[in-house]
Formats: sequence, structure tokens, C-alpha cells
Amino acid sequence: MSEFDDSLHPQDPEIEYACDNRAVREGYYGTGRTTPPKDHVGVISLVLVLFISFSSLISVLSLMNIEVFEEPEPTELNAPVSFYVSADGVLSAELEPREPVATEPMQLEGVNTRLEISASPQGLENVAETPGAISWQDVYEKVMPSVVSITCHDGYSASSGTGVIMDAGGYIITNAHVVEDAVQIEVLLTDGRTAEAKCVGSDILSDLAVLRVGIGNLTPAEFGDSNALRVGDEVVAIGDPLGVELRGTMTNGIISGINRDIKSGNRTLTLLQTTAALNTGNSGGPLVNCYGQVVGINTMKIGDYASESGVEGLGFAIPITSVQTVLEQLANQGYVAGRPDIGITGQAISTFYQFYYRMPAGILITGLESGSSAADAGLRRGDILTQLDGTAVTTLDKLEEIVYASSVGDELEAVVYRDGQEFTVTITVGEEKH
Repeated sequence: MSEFDDSLHPQDPEIEYACDNRAVREGYYGTGRTTPPKDHVGVISLVLVLFISFSSLISVLSLMNIEVFEEPEPTELNAPVSFYVSADGVLSAELEPREPVATEPMQLEGVNTRLEISASPQGLENVAETPGAISWQDVYEKVMPSVVSITCHDGYSASSGTGVIMDAGGYIITNAHVVEDAVQIEVLLTDGRTAEAKCVGSDILSDLAVLRVGIGNLTPAEFGDSNALRVGDEVVAIGDPLGVELRGTMTNGIISGINRDIKSGNRTLTLLQTTAALNTGNSGGPLVNCYGQVVGINTMKIGDYASESGVEGLGFAIPITSVQTVLEQLANQGYVAGRPDIGITGQAISTFYQFYYRMPAGILITGLESGSSAADAGLRRGDILTQLDGTAVTTLDKLEEIVYASSVGDELEAVVYRDGQEFTVTITVGEEKH
């Protein structure tokens, strides 16, 4: 029967309803189904989702170095192979089992291996192309006995620097900032001897200080004329970068600038500029020319005064000729004549103390030198200096700037706060003698 016959089941309402549906009539199959086959899109989508999820899981596990499937062991290429023909005529091959080969341990008894080092010629002497110059190796051997390591203690911590022996009498040159606030100073000589040192004199304006030790058999350095230096001259710096652990380090460079006016705090120093590497601990050490002569005292690196920028290849040294008089005065009388001073030590009052204790902004005087200008003017410990020479002083730097800009004998008007009241005094600038 090839066509649908409505007369087969005239009494069946369901059949009659179905037969009236033309879509069912047209979708009827001779096998007996009266509806189209089901759509399997959902099943296929589920399978795809599961496959993608499984693949993603495998990828994640592989990134975590987790093996899901154990890799088969590699087949030995030289294992014996047997060939045979199966019943259906297919040629096949299989590897024959192979006995493991036993290896004997390496015998090391009686072996005496040696590392042979051949004789080498002496290192090439590195001599500057200048008549009378000596090699840099000889420069180091000449200057190193005159270099000392300096360790300073302030009661709370320790700091280090370098120094140069000035003469056989025990005088040693270093930087003023190396020994500043030190209550104990120790010196380590190249020959291993140690000694306690006393600060004979210190000059903040030139950043120089002279120490003295009470031991003999010292080797003073040879000092050269720094005025003869030219840009491009080769020099070396010797000292203790980063501390005593690296003592005796020599770095080389050239004179890259002369008469550089560098502002440090409230003072301006006229310095030599060099490319020789200088780091913390090199301060106070010698800058040496190709003749083994000390031509400068290393004082700072530009990074220390340029917002800690750490610029490389910019070191500075105090030219020895320009400070000859300063060093001699420090050694002989303990101070430099003509340096202005009012004899005050103090500290700036913080904002917290200003509000909490209702104190004015200024410098709290913590110490007065006996016989100083400030003491003679009637100032006391505990006074607050708020103005000097018509300028507000809220930091020690500002106080030093005003004093250093004056001369011995100048009169400065000072505004002082004491016991809730302000008053004005006149301070006559004196001479620094410490």
C-alpha cells in the first residue's frame, strides 16, 4: 500500500485527527512512522562541550607538569627483530626480548689526577705615557702604606672612611664629615696595626679634618702640586669602598674637570672632578697621579648631593694645593683662622613639637661654647632662636648659611624666644676655634 487510506480506521478519532494533519501525511514513511526523525543537535553539542572540556583539562595538567597518560618507553633501535607471516598472509615483525647488559662500576683506585698550571710571564707594567711616570702597580705599592682605614663610633652606630698619613709625627688627613659627631675613632694601618686616634682639628667649610695617632714608624705620603693637573690626566683613587672589608681598593680614571664649584649644604667647594669610581667609604682617601703623588683628597660622589641619583663616573676630590694652609692650621692650632662662628649648637623644632608644646618655629639651643659670641650676648641653653640677621631660621642649614655668609666682627640681630616671650639681642660674629 503506497498511499494513505482514510477509510482504514474511520471510527478512530485519533487516527482521523492525525490524518487531517497534512504535515503528518506528507511525512509518513512506508515503514510505519508518521513523524519526522528527532533532531540530534543537543546531543552533538553536549559531546562537543565534553570534548572541549576534556582537552582544556589536559592542557592545564600539562602546564602543571602532570602526566595523564604515561608515555611508552622508547624502543631500542638495535634490539633483535623477528619477522613472521600471519594466517591471513600479513607480514609482521616483533622485537625479541633482550637481556639487560650489566655494567661494572668505574674503578678509581690508584688514580691521581692533577691540574697542571703552566708558568706565566709577569703581568705587563701599566705605565702612563709620561716622562718620569711609574707603573700603576708601582703607584699602588708606593701609596698603599700611607693609606689608613678609619672607623668612627658615635655611641649608637659605626661608620667608616679612609685617611692619608700626612707626616711621620702621626698626623692623618681625612674628611670632616667622616669624623663628624664621632666619640671614638680607630685607625687601621696597612701593616695591620690599630690605634685610637684623636681629632686635632676639623673644618666644615673645606670638609677636611686632621687626626693624630700616638704610634711611630709611619710612612707619610708624597704630595704633588694639584695646580699642574690638566683635564685628561690619568689618576687613581685608593680607599675602602663600602667599608673595611674592601680596604685598599684602587680604581682608575682621569681628571674630567678642574675648579668645579659644587654646593654641599650651605657651603661651596672648589673641587677636582674625576671618573675614578668613588663610593661610600672612599671619603678621605687619596687621589693619586701617575708619579705616585697625592694630588687630592676624595670627598664625595655626585649622587650624594643630587637627590641620591647615583650618577656614575662623577667623583670629586679636594685639590691638595689649595688646602695646604687649611691642613697646616688644623694640625698646628686645631682650627682655621678667620672662619666665622657664633658658638651655637642646636636642633630644629619639628612641627609636632610646635603644635603640641605651643613652641615657635626655630632652632632650639642645646649647647653654647664657653666664651662664644652667642654666650656673650646672653643666650642660654633652652632658648629658641627664631630669626637671625632679619631672616627666619627654621633649619640648621639656614643658620649655617647666614653665619658662613658673614665675616668675623659682623653684628647680627637675633630674635630669641624664652619663657613665652620674644626679645632681640645683637650677636657679634666670632672666629671658629674648634
